[in-house]
Amino acid sequence: MRAQPGTARRTVLAGSIALALLTTAPAAHAFSQRPQTPRGSLVLVGGGLKDDNTQVYGEIIKRAGGPSARIGVITAASVPESQDPHAGDPDLCSNSACNGAYYADLFKRHGAADAQWIPLDIDHVADADSDAVVAQINSMSGFFFGGGDQYRYITTLLHGDRHTDSKALAAIRAKLAHGAVVAGSSAGAQIASGADMVSGGESYEGLRDGSAPGYYEDPTRLAYIPEGGFGFLRSGLIDTHTGTSGREGRALRLAADTGHDRVYALEENTALVVDHPGTSREHLTVLGPNGVAVLDLRHARTRTAAAGWTLRNARYTYLTDRDQYDARTWAPQPAADKRPLTATNADPVPACTDVFYSVANPNGTPYAFRTTARALAATRAQNTATASTFETGPRFDVTFRKSGGFSAWTTDGVNAQTLIDLRITIDPR
Repeated sequence: MRAQPGTARRTVLAGSIALALLTTAPAAHAFSQRPQTPRGSLVLVGGGLKDDNTQVYGEIIKRAGGPSARIGVITAASVPESQDPHAGDPDLCSNSACNGAYYADLFKRHGAADAQWIPLDIDHVADADSDAVVAQINSMSGFFFGGGDQYRYITTLLHGDRHTDSKALAAIRAKLAHGAVVAGSSAGAQIASGADMVSGGESYEGLRDGSAPGYYEDPTRLAYIPEGGFGFLRSGLIDTHTGTSGREGRALRLAADTGHDRVYALEENTALVVDHPGTSREHLTVLGPNGVAVLDLRHARTRTAAAGWTLRNARYTYLTDRDQYDARTWAPQPAADKRPLTATNADPVPACTDVFYSVANPNGTPYAFRTTARALAATRAQNTATASTFETGPRFDVTFRKSGGFSAWTTDGVNAQTLIDLRITIDPR
């Protein structure tokens, strides 16, 4: 069985496609095309969606009509067949057509009545304005956007730098407005973003150097697309592969730099389900074995001095399976089977010297940020814990603090699972 598309830990997909840097002011987006009261929903996965995740696949299929679900699979974020050296090998191929067939088969195996690849990729950009493709889209009750490079979705479905809807994307918007589900994993989740969609970067370099508009060949440079993606989600920025790529730092820096006060940081093999997307009433539910961090910057303050960039008073809420979140009121609601955790152990929080799981550290551990936060929640020995970056020059310290409004929630009475309102400070030294 070939590897699942788009799940490599640090894959750089930009080299196969020439992309212009977007360093000018955002072009006008066709917001007038967007319905004001969508009846459909979103299922956004942080990448690494496993074949056997019946919970997430089942949710997509249920929202697409259950046994009558017809799923349109869009894999335009992948390289086309012409750029895949293994295009002829079904066990090694990883191109748009091959990945489309892979996901279509998975949806059928999970119970969809039909699933079809919608033939769009960067070799066939004009097909996004094809009446035949629009007809295929109109026959579907749900859509799944695969992983890869989210800029390829801009190239194929938003006319590139023009950033206007193709006929295909306009048809998907209309289907969403009338009740369809739109799902995506990794780049397929990122592209649901509105303005300032992240386009690359690592946490340490982002904290050290800040963010820049555009798309860069350097995979460590924190960059964003000012015009954003499809704009399906209204209430916050999106980041993916959070724990396995240590992206909490880059998410906080990008939000602070671009004036956003909330980020949904999605972990792998786990979905953020969004009802009433694109409205002021977005309501979110987490499904899966990992979680979604809500990074709240409403009261955060930043400063740049000779020593480097500082962030104070950000808030970290970590939601797990079946927890809910009301975006309008900023209110998390732990799942019914979770109860408040009373910390009983007196163990100190283990030292962490690579809080963002650096690619430069061969001995790093994924989910280091989350692990430190949970360890602090579970101990009565301390109210603060400090972790640091692997890199120096400067090294950044991340301090976690239990605030007056902090709470942790558990299903087993011992381990912290859901965390609410942990304060975060980042300081250079």
